[in-house]
Amino acid sequence: MEKGKDEPEFDRIFQNAPAKEPERQYYFIEQAKKIVAKQNKALGRRQKMCCVTFGCQMNARDSEKLRGILENIGFEKTEEEEDADFIIYNTCTVRENANQKVYGRLGYLHSLKKKRPSLMIALCGCMMQEPEVVEKLKKSYRFVNLVFGTHNIYKLAELMAQVLANPQDMVIDIWKDTDRIVENLPVDRKYSFKSGVNIMFGCNNFCSYCIVPYVRGRERSRKPEEILAEIRRLAADGVREIMLLGQNVNSYGKNLEHPMTFAELLEQVSAVEGVDRIRFMTSHPKDLSDELIRVMASHPNICPHLHLPVQSGSSRILKEMNRRYTKEQYLALVGRIRKAMPDISLTTDIIVGFPGETEEDFQETLDVVEKVRYDSAFTFIYSRRTGTPAAAMENQVPENVVKDRFDRLLNRVQDIAREQSARFEGRTMDVLVESVNEQDSSLVTGRLANNLVVHFPGDASLIGKIVPVHLDRCQGFYYLGSPAAS
Repeated sequence: MEKGKDEPEFDRIFQNAPAKEPERQYYFIEQAKKIVAKQNKALGRRQKMCCVTFGCQMNARDSEKLRGILENIGFEKTEEEEDADFIIYNTCTVRENANQKVYGRLGYLHSLKKKRPSLMIALCGCMMQEPEVVEKLKKSYRFVNLVFGTHNIYKLAELMAQVLANPQDMVIDIWKDTDRIVENLPVDRKYSFKSGVNIMFGCNNFCSYCIVPYVRGRERSRKPEEILAEIRRLAADGVREIMLLGQNVNSYGKNLEHPMTFAELLEQVSAVEGVDRIRFMTSHPKDLSDELIRVMASHPNICPHLHLPVQSGSSRILKEMNRRYTKEQYLALVGRIRKAMPDISLTTDIIVGFPGETEEDFQETLDVVEKVRYDSAFTFIYSRRTGTPAAAMENQVPENVVKDRFDRLLNRVQDIAREQSARFEGRTMDVLVESVNEQDSSLVTGRLANNLVVHFPGDASLIGKIVPVHLDRCQGFYYLGSPAAS
């Protein structure tokens, strides 16, 4: 980085920084805080930051950490980019249109920066791990102040110190991979009553269509004692629901000094006092063990909901995808799950139009949908991602054929989901209230343990509480209910 007029002060800050983490980042939080405080005084107000999240639950959790660090530095939160003095985009790159969406938004940010040259802009997350993206930013988006990736999220305070000392430069800090996990940094949770908890990072599966291992790196698991300590702190702070997060939670613990299974971790988490609901995401079918099924069935605070991506119903396509299970193995797994937990809600991901997919392959996918009867499914048109093996495969499926199959799949998935949802009509079930209903302020909105949405009469005093609700009427993908006597 070319240093400007603040070079002596900048050098002093870095020369005095401790080497150990997280102490180093707390040191930089204090240094950045001093600079921001001076700027706030000159402006006569507190500066605002806006953190915009694209993508999955992992990104959402990363954004909570980013906001926590920025708030500690001295920024105030805002949801409006027009009001912000600092804007950070936490990006996704699972599909090509995710990248295009970010580039489109950058054009808007450029116009904002022309109006307010002091506006600071940062980009981080999965998209930044692609070398061609960084080169494009350096060439065409020089107004961006900070670019970093997925492996050094924890370094935001240190990177901010560089940006604040020399705002005229573009700071770029991209790591190809890391085995480092830095604990106990600030977090700004979106909800007071529920929270995600990372149990591992990265992915070793290398599904042929997926770019995640290339942008998130290899699998690395957090120590169980660190995970449990975090969950106990959250429970003491009033959190009722925990979502354990990982690209493939079922492979948790393999790289620990003392290996343990995800089922063993889940059993320990279920014993933490004060945690009423435990969820997890995402599960890879090849790694989902009978031990995990037993643990789920044995503990009432483990939610009866399992997201189990199938991706395709064709064993031939699954092999090309490098999924390492067959259609028959997947269906047998579902059978074991349903035998242990008859009322469980199963959800999935399905890709339509993978290279070489024939109508016969597609019919195999429809057959899985009919046999499993998912409560909901995320359906995707195959997106060609540069750098993945599938991108170089021949027999890319014509767009019109893919669109026709996608529409047929979506219609059937939705029909089954409506039928599946309706099976709870007339029951009284517990709802974790999440918000006042956006369309009707006389209603509140919450979720059943199986993740179905319920709207029923109530007010803001119920938010964060688990209350019994009679499920009066299924409206397809949600319920209208009424409070039940507790």
